[in-house]
Amino acid sequence: MVEYMNQKIGEAAGVLYHKLEEGECSLNQIKTHLGTNGFDSQIALMAIGWLSREDKIRVNRESKRWSVQLNK
Repeated sequence: MVEYMNQKIGEAAGVLYHKLEEGECSLNQIKTHLGTNGFDSQIALMAIGWLSREDKIRVNRESKRWSVQLNK
């Protein structure tokens, strides 16, 4: 089961990375985009963590709004 979850999270991270190549996204945009690709909101958050751990993204917070963008 762990192998399966790691695979799903990795797949979601790949889909998210390609979405972020288009530009910055809010958490809601990320959840919606990954949802249309078959991933639930919990996997979406884990995918953000995956990319963050690999230092591929920046997570920003302004007031109550969270956004994510690629590190460049």
